[in-house]
Amino acid sequence: MSSPEPPSAPSRLHEAAVALAMYLGCIVVALFISAVIVSATGGSWQAVFSALLDGSLRAQGRWGETIGIAIPLVVVALGTAINSRAGLVNIGQEGQLMMGAAFAAYVGVRMAGFGPLAVVCLLLAGILGGAIWAGIASGLLYWRRVPEVLTTLLLITVASQATGYGLKVEWLLLAPFREDRSVRNQVSEQLADDTRLPRLDLWGNDFPISAVAVVIMAAVVLVLFRRSVWGFRMKMLGRNSRTAQRAGVSSVRYGTWAMLISGGCAGLAGAFMFSGGDFGNYRFTPGFSNNIGWEGLLVALVARQHPVGIVVMAFSFAGLRAGSGFLAATGVEREISQVVQALLVLALLVPPALLFIRERRRALAATRART
Repeated sequence: MSSPEPPSAPSRLHEAAVALAMYLGCIVVALFISAVIVSATGGSWQAVFSALLDGSLRAQGRWGETIGIAIPLVVVALGTAINSRAGLVNIGQEGQLMMGAAFAAYVGVRMAGFGPLAVVCLLLAGILGGAIWAGIASGLLYWRRVPEVLTTLLLITVASQATGYGLKVEWLLLAPFREDRSVRNQVSEQLADDTRLPRLDLWGNDFPISAVAVVIMAAVVLVLFRRSVWGFRMKMLGRNSRTAQRAGVSSVRYGTWAMLISGGCAGLAGAFMFSGGDFGNYRFTPGFSNNIGWEGLLVALVARQHPVGIVVMAFSFAGLRAGSGFLAATGVEREISQVVQALLVLALLVPPALLFIRERRRALAATRART
């Protein structure tokens, strides 16, 4: 029996056009539903969408803030893409990010005066903190067969409690007591000027230099996925671990590395947030992660773990965050931006599901035709 011929170029173009039309149609429907919801709450959907654009792009200096918010989203999502490629489900990025930020704060405030060396050590500490937290889940998976989806989720609570305790103890994270304060806040000491990430100023918009680093990271991950033996082995492991084992790909070795890299990326995102200045004013505070870990997970899911798609979706999610601050002028609650975000996420998840169902039906029809 002859093997099926590969699809022709016109056929591929037709399939791409159908997929694009489905994505655009779902986005239009999501925006229409969002407009209906805004109108139902007594607001003007034109004013709301205009405020979101002003707050994220059009107003002076706003797209710089959007980039600052997008940076940790990209880093978290890239780590998620790596563990997903290996067939693992890490949903504990929120806790790994908190631990990375806490490690970075501990090292950073104690290295004031060391300049660039302190910045490097701070970032490495963030990677270490996140990797350790993901490594716990990895160890429980491969040595005690505890599902990583469970352990990573539960470790978020442990990380929250651990960092909360650290902010109560002065030799860990709590800032030294100052007599000029009537109330002692549970925050870390502010990062010294020479220990902060440099910021770029471009056309009146300033953002951390880490924006350049995350673009390079996305490019590196793309090359590793497409052109490296390591990426091929990770893909093989994710598709079928038994086949990968027979081919000499150790599930323990590569799976552990995938979890450590994923946690390290989340920890690095926390270090970027702490030293970049867009979150917490260079202080580690309770609730420092601000749901960035969860949103980074969503970014990877919506972008289908593609590095280029991750950068685009992270900027879109960051725009909704930055733009929500301008909604007060419209008389609409800023939580409406979360509704818009949820509808857009759903809109971007529907087309892949429909395309998968269609391809499965075609495969079943072809199987029946052959039999």
